Amino acid sequence: MLKKINHIAIAVNNIEEAAKFYQTVLGLNLSGVEVVTAQKTRVGFFKIGESNIELVQPAEPDSPLVKFLETKGQGIHHICFEVDDVEAEVKAFLEKGATLIDQKPRPGAHNTKIAFVHPKSSSGALIELCELPKGH
Repeated sequence: MLKKINHIAIAVNNIEEAAKFYQTVLGLNLSGVEVVTAQKTRVGFFKIGESNIELVQPAEPDSPLVKFLETKGQGIHHICFEVDDVEAEVKAFLEKGATLIDQKPRPGAHNTKIAFVHPKSSSGALIELCELPKGH
């Protein structure tokens, strides 16, 4: 079951450059930058209420995000919904006929477990399901 929007991800060419707007104009604080090896990305989060804005940039030349930026440019990349059990949600989504990019959860930022729903199942929006580490 979906609990809340965990974050909205913005694809950027450079986190530090993009962060200036969020810090200076919006007055948000960057909580640090992390490399997500499994995704070949660098991510930085800004807390806003119960959710976050995630800036995500490619960490390697073969990151899937490179192609996204080349074809679509900088902008909204995905919406992430927090769930209690990502494995159970993947199974339920598949049973309901959704197409998933991930058939099994994989590691995400901050020791989360994540899975992506293919945009063709959701009218063009890339959806991420995210399970926080236990005790978080």
